[in-house]
Order: sequence, then C-alpha cells, then structure tokens
Amino acid sequence: MKFILFFLLTLFFSTNTYSSNLNIYSLGIYDVKFDGSEDKQTTDFRYDRRFDNTLFDIGPEEDNFFFLKPFVGFEYTGDSAYYFLTGIYLEDNLGQLLDGKENNLIFTPSFGVGYYDDGSGKELGNEIQFRTNLEISYVLKNDNRIGLSFSHISNANIGDKNPGVEVISFSYQIPY
Repeated sequence: MKFILFFLLTLFFSTNTYSSNLNIYSLGIYDVKFDGSEDKQTTDFRYDRRFDNTLFDIGPEEDNFFFLKPFVGFEYTGDSAYYFLTGIYLEDNLGQLLDGKENNLIFTPSFGVGYYDDGSGKELGNEIQFRTNLEISYVLKNDNRIGLSFSHISNANIGDKNPGVEVISFSYQIPY
C-alpha cells in the first residue's frame, strides 16, 4: 500500500524541469499469455529511471537512435515478486524514423539484466533474469509522456527451467 501511495503522490505532485532524463512510472498486467493460460496473472508496478548520458555512440551524430543510454529499474508484482535491473535503451522519434518528419511519438526499445525474486508468484527458474522491452510513448505539451510497453522477462536458459513472462504496461513519464 505504501508503494502505491508513493507512486500516486510522485505522479501527481512532481514538477517538470524540461530535461531529457526520465522517471517512468508504470502499471501493467504481469504474465500476459495469448494462448488462454493466464493462471498466474497479476498486477505489475514498475519504476525505471532513464539517464540521458550516452554510453556508446554507434551511429551518425545526427541520428540519436544509435546512442545507447543507461537505465535502472525496479518491478513489483501483486504476488510479491520483485525485480531490480539495469540496462541500456535507445530512443527515437517515430515520425522521423518512418517518414523523416518529427512528431510526438517516441519509440524506445531497451534491454536489461538484474536480480529477480519470485515471491509467491510464478517461478522463473533463476535469480538472474533479462528483460527486453518495446515502448511507444506520446510527448505531451508539458514534455511529460504517456506510454504503452510490451516486455518479456526470462533467464535466457541459464536456469533449470525458463517459462518467462510477458508484461503489458501503461506508463506516465516525467522529465527531471
């Protein structure tokens, strides 16, 4: 309950400082399956902090899509599972990517690795888990964003079993 209260207070009372770094607050569905086997679905709360520091520049300077940037994150589910992770992300304006004209849609793929504890929820087969995430967000007039993301968490077959989970999330993103 304290986590939910913290989430809501930060969401509604944070200030915008017009910076490229982002605090991402997400609420989603954990263990989404498209085959009808949703026996372990629960709520997923996620916080990511994205930094605008470029780690690797692997493309032309005018195309920021190839700038790998760091993030740290934390996820907590309704089944008391939690996941601490760190990773890299790319960010590009979707309009510029598709037709060369900037718009308010931002495409952000990311990859992370971290420590996972399954609590009383679904056992993922190892404490080390990897998360891949695809996100599309919309930049609001105040530079905050709303986004929709699809994530996959699994141990990449380094554990005894690797059931993996998918997460669909809605996010509110606040620059700091």
